[in-house]
Amino acid sequence: MSTFIDLNADLGEGFGVYSYGRDDELIPLVSSVNVACGWHGGDPAVIRRAVGLAVKHGVAVGAHPGYPDLMGFGRRYMALSPDEVTDSLLMQIGGLDGICRAEGTRVGYVKPHGALYNAAAKDYGLAEGVVRAVELYDSELMLLCPAGSEMAKAAEAHGIRTACEFFADRAYRDDGSLVPRSEPGAVIHDIDCVKARVLRAVTGGSVITSSGSDLSIRFDSICLHGDNPEAVGSAKAIRKALDENGICVRPFLSL
Repeated sequence: MSTFIDLNADLGEGFGVYSYGRDDELIPLVSSVNVACGWHGGDPAVIRRAVGLAVKHGVAVGAHPGYPDLMGFGRRYMALSPDEVTDSLLMQIGGLDGICRAEGTRVGYVKPHGALYNAAAKDYGLAEGVVRAVELYDSELMLLCPAGSEMAKAAEAHGIRTACEFFADRAYRDDGSLVPRSEPGAVIHDIDCVKARVLRAVTGGSVITSSGSDLSIRFDSICLHGDNPEAVGSAKAIRKALDENGICVRPFLSL
């Protein structure tokens, strides 16, 4: 069992008068933040504020690019070609990195958002579109993705380093994929349940699926969704439980 683990959260997703997540409270509790890049959520002011908070608290910053889908929060599939995915990610990563430079930091990794993440995890062509963007922008960046996914395979083929993640507040199917948000129980709101899942995953390397099966998992980072109303409470409970078990929370970039 590793004595270190990363805890990441998707943040900076508010837009104009619309607020998503509690960035102020959540950022001090995690070690890496996946910051929206303006296409599925986030506007320049919200994004810069999230980056500034990450710098203040010594938290690693990653780009969280998605489909151009503000109305659907990037959770609807869009038929973009691999080349279109590459171009869109280059624009999003570059924009966020510009804000990061202004705040005294840099983008350290890339994690696609929502429907793009799920599609590229299963479609090697789209996965290559994602990986090419990382490779073209800065081949030293890491890609945060599911273990064994098409993104992980494409990254390996292109020499891009990867880190894998476990979703603390999402239900899993027996094949390791996430239960779609359209199905009941896809998002887990019970804080005690989330904490128990994390401890089981970190100490035993497995998670109970929606069917009740025991699924082996490999990961470097634990993800919490910032738009989950229980995210702050879950983060506090997770940090306490990990601390009590002698497990230090640290950015995966430093592991």
